[in-house]
Parts: sequence; structure tokens; C-alpha cells
Amino acid sequence: MALKARRVNFVIDEKLSKELDSLVPHGQRSKVVNEALRKELLKLKREKATERLIKIRSESPKVSIEEITKELRKDRQKH
Repeated sequence: MALKARRVNFVIDEKLSKELDSLVPHGQRSKVVNEALRKELLKLKREKATERLIKIRSESPKVSIEEITKELRKDRQKH
């Protein structure tokens, strides 16, 4: 199955452009840029998720290990 693609115009640094031209064969450039962008977007998603978890953690009440253990034991006795 062919993947849908969309042509996008954007500007990159001249130095970066020269490195891309010298290191990546002409027919592989879109693939390399797509993979790099995919990795960067995944990194950004993970950073956002981490920020949300840290925020939730800071807003949540503190619970001791003893309280957690007590609740787990209670839950296990139910089953």
C-alpha cells in the first residue's frame, strides 16, 4: 500500500542543506528528512507527556508507601 504524501516547502540552513546534499543521495532525501522529523516529533510528544505527568504528580496528594501497601492488601482480599 502506498503511503500518502504531501509536498511541503520550508527553509533550512545553507550549511545543513549542503550536508544533506553531500551525504544523502538525491532519491533518499525525503526519506531521511521524514525519519528525522518523525523522531523529533516523537521526542516532543514524550516531553509533553512527561510535563503533564509531572504536573499531575505535583497536584496529587502525597501517599505513603504504608498507605499504598494497605490499600493493595485490602484490594487483594476482595478477590
